[in-house]
Amino acid sequence: METIAYAQIQELVMRLPVGKLPLAYSLLIELAEKESDELSPQVQFMLLPLAERQRIMARQAKKMVTHYVHSL
Repeated sequence: METIAYAQIQELVMRLPVGKLPLAYSLLIELAEKESDELSPQVQFMLLPLAERQRIMARQAKKMVTHYVHSL
């Protein structure tokens, strides 16, 4: 994941229209209040090595094939 500096976030916020500031503020508050180690399952998955993600996806695909074969 790319490293992002505070200045980049500030620059984006400065470009927002005034009407979108409450939404941006709410999102930032929510992010700031969450535990830093609390990652969504999707983010946790994306942080896995590529080979592990491929293994998991292959296993899930195999299960789905079995499911669809039996449901016909």
